[in-house]
Amino acid sequence: MAKDYDCFYAAVFEAENPVLKSLPLAVQQKHIIVTCNYEARRRGLNKLQLIKEAKKACPDLIIVLGEDLTRFRNASKELYDFLRGFVWSQKAERLGFDEVFLDVTDLVDFNITILNYNALSHSFFHLDRTDPILGFSYNASRYAGSTYPGSAAESSNKSTCAADVPEDLLATGVIDLLELRLRVGSHLAQYLRHQLEEQKGYTSTVGISTNKLLSKLVGNVNKPKNQTTLRPPYPSIDGEDSNVVRFMDPRDIGKVPGIGFKLSQRIRSHVLGREAQYEDGEGYGVTKENITVRDVRSFPGMSPKVLDDILKGPGSYKGIGERVWGLLHGVDDTDVGKARDVPRQISIEDSYIRLDSMVDVDRELRLLASSLIRRIRTDLTETDDNDSNSGLRDDGDATSADSPRKWRAHPRVLRLSTRPRLPLRPDGARARTSTRISRSGHMPTFVFNLKASVETLVDQLVDETLIPLFRKLHPEPLVWDLSLVNIAATHMMETAGDDRNAGGRDIGKMFKRQEDVLKEWKVKDEDIRPSHDNEVIQEDTGADIPMETDQIEALMNYHTGQGSEDSLLQTQTTIDTDDDWNSEDNGSVLGTTCEVCGSTMPAFAMGAHERFHIKPD
Repeated sequence: MAKDYDCFYAAVFEAENPVLKSLPLAVQQKHIIVTCNYEARRRGLNKLQLIKEAKKACPDLIIVLGEDLTRFRNASKELYDFLRGFVWSQKAERLGFDEVFLDVTDLVDFNITILNYNALSHSFFHLDRTDPILGFSYNASRYAGSTYPGSAAESSNKSTCAADVPEDLLATGVIDLLELRLRVGSHLAQYLRHQLEEQKGYTSTVGISTNKLLSKLVGNVNKPKNQTTLRPPYPSIDGEDSNVVRFMDPRDIGKVPGIGFKLSQRIRSHVLGREAQYEDGEGYGVTKENITVRDVRSFPGMSPKVLDDILKGPGSYKGIGERVWGLLHGVDDTDVGKARDVPRQISIEDSYIRLDSMVDVDRELRLLASSLIRRIRTDLTETDDNDSNSGLRDDGDATSADSPRKWRAHPRVLRLSTRPRLPLRPDGARARTSTRISRSGHMPTFVFNLKASVETLVDQLVDETLIPLFRKLHPEPLVWDLSLVNIAATHMMETAGDDRNAGGRDIGKMFKRQEDVLKEWKVKDEDIRPSHDNEVIQEDTGADIPMETDQIEALMNYHTGQGSEDSLLQTQTTIDTDDDWNSEDNGSVLGTTCEVCGSTMPAFAMGAHERFHIKPD
């Protein structure tokens, strides 16, 4: 299923101040409205509308600034963590701030196996395999929410639905198992929507189908605060179009996820037999030529091979024609990504009407670098219980007053990307381009200094790394005008930790754990009274027993820091524990002794040492 939070940017402000829900609210970035709530839309406002026009259309419009993305990022992460808590497989993939794909196949299949087919209208959805009371009641004989096709088709297909049909008929094919799974999934989607609204205060729209492409598209059919399930049949039956084909056919090819503006323009040009036209202006990806999926599918001779010939070229991947042909038919085999605690990359960008001087570039790079450093400090660090020297405020700056932090992951690469505008044509119009150019370099290690202020790091990062990368992209003699600048931290390397996805074990924690385990048997560095230098107390008899000479020397060596494990007193004892280092080999902390030569070494090295003995001369 695909979840899309309704008017997300505006909803974040409404969650902070519920009074705004009944008022026309718009979120401003630069000189336009990036989004507005449905009360504002009811009064005629639209996304991407100029502020001046919006105020004229709605004088009592409340405008809030949304250029600082911190509150949206934090809200998105909170909602994502809430939703993925319901997913057994942990397959929960974020798309931007406001969309989440959830693979709930295992939940649905489990609940189908325990359905009572003689009483589907009194079913109970189990949210936990082991807790029989954690879940909700539902009616499995009908869908929750809207469907595509709608109620008319639903009533005409009642004979193929799993409504009050005995379980043994499943094997005969009378029950459409796919339809039953989609019905059960629709009730889970409705439950999650209601929980999200009740517990977090956000409404959402959901699409339910069998892959990411279809669930995302069908979710857009009924907005807001609703859900839509794409009903079977999916494959064609008796030569008739399936619901999938009927659903996909009227869509413009540029609106199909996975087919971007460039690819769609090439397909349009092939179908039209000429270069496809697009709208004038500063925006990107707006076409004048409406070519639908059906137009492409039914075009004479169209096939995966033809699409491959149309779309192949520099940067295209192998099998692109087959992939796009599948998308046009609603086929999408990509898996929902598993939940990640560490993002694959962290990217900051801004767009510009005009950016053509180094003074302006320097200023913008400093703003972007400041946002990037704060982002990586917030997203890639965690509380460090072993350190009390540094911490971070909510804005990502260093302070000694808050909880200390440590890095969960380090980005290894810093990438700078720009989008230059093409020169004006002789007729005064500007050719459109969405092409970005990039340069990458190693992420400087000073960026990971949590004790330094953000401002200090920004100056160093811009002067020593970003400006040189920019000069490589745009050598000085050349004239340029940029419409976009992006900087990104990529190639994340997770640091040592206990998680199995971490890049090794946390050696600090291992030593701390060893110290806790062995502290009961640790020899303490204590002063010994002069009058008792040569004797110890034997608890059993109470008699004074003199120490041997070698024992006295060993004790003196230990107190002067010159001893080793070999010089421990004979009266000491050691024990083995199953959890000494929390290591995979579970060997003794003091090592293992070779039976051939008597050498002592860590357990993990013993195998190689034994092979040394049996190796022929």
